[in-house]
Parts: sequence; C-alpha cells; structure tokens
Amino acid sequence: MNTPSLAQHSPHPTPPDLQSLAAVGERLAVAFDGRGLEERLVAARTAIPDRLVFTTSFGLEDQAISHAIFAQDLAIEVVTFDTGRLFPETHQVWAETEQHYGRRIQALVPERSSVEAWVAEHGINGFRSSVEARLACCGLRKVEPLGRALKDAAGWVTGVRAEQSPERAMMNFAEIDAPRRLLKLNPLLDWTRDRVARFVRDHQVPYNSLHDRGFLSIGCAPCTRALAPGEPERAGRWWWEQEEKKECGLHLPGGPKEPGVAN
Repeated sequence: MNTPSLAQHSPHPTPPDLQSLAAVGERLAVAFDGRGLEERLVAARTAIPDRLVFTTSFGLEDQAISHAIFAQDLAIEVVTFDTGRLFPETHQVWAETEQHYGRRIQALVPERSSVEAWVAEHGINGFRSSVEARLACCGLRKVEPLGRALKDAAGWVTGVRAEQSPERAMMNFAEIDAPRRLLKLNPLLDWTRDRVARFVRDHQVPYNSLHDRGFLSIGCAPCTRALAPGEPERAGRWWWEQEEKKECGLHLPGGPKEPGVAN
C-alpha cells in the first residue's frame, strides 16, 4: 500500500497570500457549479499548486470524497484523527477503506501529555460537565491534530454539507480560513444526504455500519447516539447539551481554535 506523507513539501514554504487565495476561491466556486464531485476535486487540485489536505472522519460524505480522490489517484493528502474515543465500527471502515483502495490513510493522534493532564483533572468523561469542557476535549483530540495536519497547506478539503445545520448552510464552496492562511473547500456543500448515499451505493464505497443503525453523524463514541425519527442530522452529537449549534470546533466561523490559541 502507498503511505502518504505529511512532509511532502518544502521545509520553508512561502506563506500564501490571502488575496491570491481569495481569487482562486472565487474561480473554484464558479468551477464547482454544476459539476460532479470528481470534477470538483480535479479542479481544486489543478487550481491549487501547493499542498491540498482532506481530513476524513469516515462518515458517509468523507467516504464519497475519499473514493473520488483514490479512484482518480489525485495528489491530495488524506488524513484522519484517531482521537482515542472512536467507535470500533469507525476503525473497521477505516481498515476496509485502506484494503479496498490499496492506500494508507495518515493518522494523527492527540498530544499525549495534554490529554493525560486533562483526563487527570476532569475525569475520563469530564467533557459532559459543560460546553466549555467538551470543547476543550475536542480541542485536544481534534483541533490540535488538525493544526498539525494543515501546517503549510494551501487548501483544506472537507465533507461539510449545507443541509447538515443552519451554520453550515451559511458556508461557501470555497472560503478563506484566515487564521490558517489557506483555502477551505467544501465540494459537497450543495449535496443532499440522499445524493451522497446514492453515490456511495453506486460506486460500492465502504461505509460505516453505524449509518444503518440510525447514526447519521458519527464522532467519538461517548459523544454520539442514534437519532430518533424526525430529529435533525446532527442531533445525535453531544445530545446532552442544550445548545442548538453542534460543532466540535473544526468548522467554527473564523477558523478552528486550537487549545491555548486566541482566535
């Protein structure tokens, strides 16, 4: 199997110019309109000459994007975050995906000492004590590794869809992530869940078996439950919280906020 590297770039890259990135984003937003997923990713790879990174959590959307990348052998790095709290079914589809496409998916894990210190202070499930505590846990297990994955990258591909939440409906096909000085691309933004499911089925893409058991949005095991009939798509994430906005911090407006770093 091929193993992608997070270091396939110059050790001293020139920081991207935000104005230039914005211009590229505007062109890609036009190019994405009316095109299929595969064409959108080819357009992104062509328009962005430097590192392009796709972060996957092995959900249905991410599996569709991984298929489009691997099937076309695009030079887009595929990275995931092994938070230490994932479902066994997520690890299973991870293994099935690598086997199916003959590719290794780069895994980043949380910084050990920070997680150990947080658990020692708050307890293994201390994230349930408050929204702030939960965001801090997500920050350690997801956002900090994301920062490492995107270091020196010019573009970040995500599986965000507008249908997932009101906040995500406000996003664009291509937008500037100013804190990270990169272009964030959402090639499935205008897709419905049914369209994603049909794509996965038609292309025989491996998918997480939890989707067949009512888990539409899948994150860490203690933070995810199946949905009841009629519930919105992300209601099963951090269900004990009363906040309507259900985000881990990766896709907050203005860019992700790393632990200890002001946004």
